[in-house]
Formats: sequence, C-alpha cells, structure tokens
Amino acid sequence: MATQAIGGERAAPKAHRKLPSELNILLVLIGIALVFEILGWIFQGQSFLGNLNRLKIMILQVSVIGIIAVGVTQVIISGGIDLSSGSIVGAVAMVSMSFAQSAEYARAVYPALTDLPVIVPVLIGLACGAVAGFINGWLIAYTKIPPFIATLGMMVTARGFAKWYTKGQPVSFPTDSYAALGAGMMPVVIFLVVAAIFHVAMKYTRYGKYTYAIGANPQAARVSGIDVERHIVKLYIVAATLAALAGIVVAARGQTAQAGMGMMYELDAIAMAVIGGTSLAGGRGSIVGTSIGMVIFGVIISGFTFLRLDAYYQEMIKGAIIVAAVVADTYRQKKRVKKT
Repeated sequence: MATQAIGGERAAPKAHRKLPSELNILLVLIGIALVFEILGWIFQGQSFLGNLNRLKIMILQVSVIGIIAVGVTQVIISGGIDLSSGSIVGAVAMVSMSFAQSAEYARAVYPALTDLPVIVPVLIGLACGAVAGFINGWLIAYTKIPPFIATLGMMVTARGFAKWYTKGQPVSFPTDSYAALGAGMMPVVIFLVVAAIFHVAMKYTRYGKYTYAIGANPQAARVSGIDVERHIVKLYIVAATLAALAGIVVAARGQTAQAGMGMMYELDAIAMAVIGGTSLAGGRGSIVGTSIGMVIFGVIISGFTFLRLDAYYQEMIKGAIIVAAVVADTYRQKKRVKKT
C-alpha cells in the first residue's frame, strides 16, 4: 500500500542514491585482488596479498607512472589527450641527470657544473617539462591543432632530443642528494603528495571547476567567461611538468639516465586514468579514481608476474584491458546520453 502524505497527497518516492564512481572502482580493485589471491593458492600454493614485499614492489613500479597519470587525467577531463609524457620523461631524465653528476666522475657532461645542490637539476628538469607543455598547449589552444597531433609531434621531438643530447650515451653517477629522490619509498611519497595537491585543486578550486567545464562543453565555458585557451595551456604545462617530475624520479631511482626511459609510459598513464573512470569524452573523472586505477593496473601486472605468465601474454592482456576500459567508457557515455 502506498505511503500517504499529509493532506491525502501521495508521497514522492525516495530517490535512489547512486554510489560514488570511485567506490565502484574500489570494489573492482578488491575483486581483482581476490581473484589473484584465489589463483595464487590454486596454481602457486601461496598467497598473493600476503607477501608484503611483493606489494611494496608493485606500488613502487606504478607510482612513477602514477605521477604522470595525475597530469594526464586533468588533460583528458578537459577533453584533450597527451601522448608526449613518456618522451618527456626520457628527455628530462637526461637533462636533469647531466646537472646532477658527482665531481668524482671524470667524464661528466658538464665538468664545471658538478656537485650542484639538488634543487638545481630538479628545477632545470621541471623547467624543461614546462616548456614542452607550453608548446603543446599553445599549439592546441591557439592554432587549433588536434591534441593527438600536437602531442604526437612532441613525443617524437622529445625522444629525438633525448637521443641527441649525449649522442645516445647514458648519463650516470649522480650526487647522493639527487639519488635520494628515488631511494626507498620516496617515489610513492612523491606520488601521494602530487595526488593530494591536485585532488584538492580539481575538487575545491576554480582551476578544477574550469577544467571540468571546458571538458563538458567548451563553448558554454567560453560564454560563461572562462578563458578557455589560456586554461588549456595551463593544463598541458601541468601535465608535462608532472611528466618531468616522473623523469627526475625514475632517473634518481636507477641512478642513471638513458634516452629510452619512459617508453610507453604515456599509454600506461592514459590506461590508469580510463580504468579509474576518467571519460575520454571529457568532463568526468577524478584524481582519486585515477589513483585507484593505478593500483588496479599494478595489481594486474604484479598478479600476472606472480602467476608466472609469460611477458608476451602480459603485454597482450594489458592491451586488451585498455581497449575494454575504453569500450566501457563509451557504453557509459551512450547510456548517459539516453537518460538525458
């Protein structure tokens, strides 16, 4: 029997409360982890989740790409894409390491600029990333080149620069203070700080509101008074600067820099964002969701390694996961359009 309101009118039915999308992604993460736990006992006779050292290595492996994914998420929310992140990692790793070398190394790239304070190579590396991001953003915002083409050009250019910088030779022997940036769990700490800063920025500041508005409807954002072109440039500068930070961390962690560093990192970062619920159509996504997507990505790769699945199969399955995430996003978009 229907509940009656005061005055004989029929009471409005209670609205169904939707679960936050991040909670749904978290449930997926828990489900995947439990699957690997069960498979571990069946095929390996041991626990997947019970090995803390394995989980530590897993988080370390994905935290550097997670730093990139934080920037890529913001670009995708705005309706863009960034394919240059991995190449920027390689280029910045080479440049920053060349200014971080110890005086004890006889064949330093710049013999007169060794044993510099750690802030110097870090700032130089971040500046290189910011310049690359400015070029990306300016081309996209003011010449109206599609983001795919602009960042693809930067991807090729930055990788070529990384190879040219030292004629393909690796750069090694950093100072202890620089190497400390990649020591222990420091990459994870850096990721957590970056994720926390941009979670707040995207959720509670004008910067985030403008980003979502541009991704949802750039014309409406322009009419409402947002300087769309200027904000797009900012987004690409942020994304490339975070890629540069990842390059600094990965070079410090390995205590060497090579031109091939960061290969395919951009695709992994995009996959983390999409798995975490960021829509490739723009206007939807979150840093929290990307962070969970990063962990999902890490659990899948670590789980396959744990089950001793051949690396070739891992790559194929990784590609299938990316495609599946995009298909799921497309389905969500169509469903949302039908409801509206």
